[in-house]
Order: sequence, then C-alpha cells, then structure tokens
Amino acid sequence: MPAESDPVIQTVPLGTPWPTIDPFLFCVHHHDDYPVADGRHGPDASLAGRDLGQDFSGRDGWSMYHGRTVPGFPQHPHRGFETVTVVRTGLIDHADSLGAAARYGEGDVQWLTAGAGVVHAEMFPLLHTDGPNPLELFQIWLNLPAADKFADPHFTMLWSDELPRLAVVDDEGRTGEVTVVAGTLESRTPPNPPPSSWASRPEADVAIWHIELSGGARWTLPSAAGPDTARVVYVFDGDHLVVGPHEVAAGVGAVVRCDRPVEVTAGPQGCAALVLQGRPIGEPVVSYGPFVMNTEAQIRDAFEDYRRTGFGGWPWPDDDPVHGDDPARFARRPDGPIERPAG
Repeated sequence: MPAESDPVIQTVPLGTPWPTIDPFLFCVHHHDDYPVADGRHGPDASLAGRDLGQDFSGRDGWSMYHGRTVPGFPQHPHRGFETVTVVRTGLIDHADSLGAAARYGEGDVQWLTAGAGVVHAEMFPLLHTDGPNPLELFQIWLNLPAADKFADPHFTMLWSDELPRLAVVDDEGRTGEVTVVAGTLESRTPPNPPPSSWASRPEADVAIWHIELSGGARWTLPSAAGPDTARVVYVFDGDHLVVGPHEVAAGVGAVVRCDRPVEVTAGPQGCAALVLQGRPIGEPVVSYGPFVMNTEAQIRDAFEDYRRTGFGGWPWPDDDPVHGDDPARFARRPDGPIERPAG
C-alpha cells in the first residue's frame, strides 16, 4: 500500500485499450500517420497484406481498422453507455441511425449518448492528395447508471473554440496548457455534456482534461470534490511526468489520489497527458461487444432488440459514409439544423 502522503496509488502500462476505472469503461488512443490520399478518401498506398475489415496492424504507422476503402469504423450499434471522441489532429466523419451527420476534428469533441440504442459510423476521411493525412484521437467510453441505460440517444458537439483552456505559467516562466473537456477547472467550465450523462450530475465529479506541459513546467492538479472520486493520469506523449515523488514514464498511467492538490512536473522534453476523473457509479457492469448493461439478460435483450429493430434502421446508402471533399467542419442534427464552429 502507498504511504498516506504518497499521491500515486498505482501505475500501469498503457496497452490497447488503456485500463480505466469506474465510471469509465474504455479508452483508446489512435495515432495514425496516414499517407497521401488517393482522391477517394482512402490511402494512396497498397493495402496488400492487411486483413481488411479487421486491420489493427499499425503497419507503416497506420491501420485501416474496420474500413476497407476509407479507414475507420463503419456502422455498428451501441447501447447502455456514452462515447466521447476527442480529436487532436485530423478529421472524423460521423453518421448515425438518427439521421445526424458531422465532420469534426482539429481539437473538437463529439459526445454521443447511446442510451437505449444507436447505430453510428466513424470514418477517417483522407482529404490531402498532396501530402500526409495524420490522425490522432482518443475515444472514451463513459458508463451510464441503470436509471439512464435506456435514455433517448443524444448527439452533442463540443467545438474546439468552445472548450476553455487554462494557460499554465510556473514560477520559472515555463508554460503549458490544459484543455477542459468536462469538469470545471479554476472557474473554467466547458459546454454541458448530454442531459442523461453521468457527467451531467454535479455530484458525479466527472472531469476530462488534456494537459500539455513544456520541458520542466510545473502545475498543480487540484483536489476533487468528493472523497470517493477516482482519477487516472495517462502520460501518452513526450517525456515523463513527475507526480509527487514518482516519475511516470510516457506510456504509463497513474491512479492518483485526488483528496488533495498534487504537483506535477514535466520531464526535460515536455509531455502530454490525459486525465479521466469521476465518482464511481458502483453498479454491476456486464458488457459484450458494443453493449454495456447491468445483467446478462439485458445483454441478450440488446442483441434481440437490435436484430428486430436495427435501433431505428440505417438511413445511409453505405455502411461507411463520407461527407465529401470539403474540409469544413459541421454537424447536422437529426431534425435538420446545421451548426458550424465559430473558428
């Protein structure tokens, strides 16, 4: 057991997916160096030797995932939880069984409550035919409590220009930035999560923060609101991060006590980290593939409901819709209105 003064409870290497703690179910970091596009939104490169439809190889620095022509994840169902997709670089095309569509990226976040059931596609269109098409994103699964497992599906966009950012400047003038996706940080509050989200309850103490620190920069993680809140700091890029007396290497996550402020210091080359925090829901979790419920009977029901109803059906002509060549970001709601980022 760690000493009472030790802020790090446990460290764990980051695999695929990253290990998570209730209320989070899953977190994956996709970082693909896609080559020049072929003019059809796919890579201008040979796909020979890839297991198309199931390519997670990382060959040549990128994968096709479940895509066969365009990288990404063609239509698939979800029930019982939420997906939060945070894009650092590149673009994602969203389409769903509600009829909603979006092209987002370059710092944007999509928050989708699957609730009672939704089918969506997440494709990674390659638009640059004269240069590479890098893509980097996190997809985070946040559980829903039993009372909200059958909430109406809900689609929310958090555009990059709407997300508050905290500028970090330590006593030596070293700098950094913290982007607030969820949870208030030093009076900075992002747009609201979907209404049925666990994160929409103040007592749930959910936070998603993206931290970038220059070499040697120091910052203090504030204490959390409740004594049973859980917090994990994932160091995913750059140098190590010193958390209290611990050096947490890149590619390692640290479960950190959050009942008191904790100073963190970037290694000499600087680093980037993702913080996932929340009060546990504390209910049984039974998951199978795309469904996360509380009992095995509910999982069986989810498969039967999807077989019978298709969660509303698929209104798109293809399983892997792509929204054209225009890089402009947008979101079209199920009832028709279109919104665009201000920036």
